[in-house]
Amino acid sequence: MNLLTEPTFSPISAEETRRLLAEAKKARARAYTPYSQYKVGAALLTKSGRIYGGCNIENASYGATICAERVAVARAVAEGEQEFVALAVVADGPEPGSPCGICRQFLAEFAPRLTLIMANLTGKERYGSLDQYLPYAFNKDYLDGEEAD
Repeated sequence: MNLLTEPTFSPISAEETRRLLAEAKKARARAYTPYSQYKVGAALLTKSGRIYGGCNIENASYGATICAERVAVARAVAEGEQEFVALAVVADGPEPGSPCGICRQFLAEFAPRLTLIMANLTGKERYGSLDQYLPYAFNKDYLDGEEAD
């Protein structure tokens, strides 16, 4: 996959990008990760201009763990927002972390072409769009709306 290293295609400004990354770092600091110690923060920019942060929250029953990206989306939707412009994700690792498969599918429900800004704590950044990371996502177009007998 050939990803851009500069946000030249992004519909958001450099200032908005910096703001999203700062909010994602703040959210990361609040992560609850007693098992993996892998803290992730996310910041979701909505069409209205609001930013919703989220952090990963682990659980002893691993399946009950929720990722930072889904926390941010859930907060936004709970506040009545459903149009998303960009998402920043910050994690600590040698490379910027990207949304996991479940998060990609969850995001695709609302914004299949969402701008993704991924960074690590050393300042390495990667930019892309959700449709690059999840081509041919399963969506409502695959559902015919007819009830099964």
